[in-house]
Amino acid sequence: MTSDNATIIAITGGIGAGKSVVATLLLNAGYSVYDCDSKAKILMSTSPVIRKALTHRFGHSVYNHDNTLNRQVLSDIIFNDNDALAFVNSVVHPVVRDDIASWSIEQERQPVFVETALLKEGNMEHMMTQVWNVTAPMEVRINRVMKRNNASREQVERRIRAQSTYSSYTLPVHNIINDGISPILPQVMKLLSITN
Repeated sequence: MTSDNATIIAITGGIGAGKSVVATLLLNAGYSVYDCDSKAKILMSTSPVIRKALTHRFGHSVYNHDNTLNRQVLSDIIFNDNDALAFVNSVVHPVVRDDIASWSIEQERQPVFVETALLKEGNMEHMMTQVWNVTAPMEVRINRVMKRNNASREQVERRIRAQSTYSSYTLPVHNIINDGISPILPQVMKLLSITN
């Protein structure tokens, strides 16, 4: 279920698949893109709803004196505590969904795009009209993330295993191949041509 006037397309895919590459192409073409990861980080520092819930559960040490989130403290809490992680997600995801809904209505150009790795986990699928699923071979993804995050292969493989993978959505799904060989721009332009 989307707002009456908004066409919202999800850009999703596993870590290292290249969601941000597609998002950047769309931004350069003049489309609006909501980056869930960066916006969630901002909202965790600015939303009174999130702040109240996190401090009630974990104490005031999860925020710094300047009211920004103390990411290190929160990371230490949720690192080995699945219940704490689930609680944080249950607080943050609804605020992000509300923010997406407000943001999408304000945009003048349609469609608008939401870049997210957590489409189902964040319970956002009902807000979208279709899904653009960015894919890449596993080895390509691992090498990209190792280089980008200066991480070991083991660390990257652990993150990939931790991500849920969904092979089916209730929405129309269009795959974008980002293997370093197939040009991405023609794929994006083709999808735009059948979307507009």
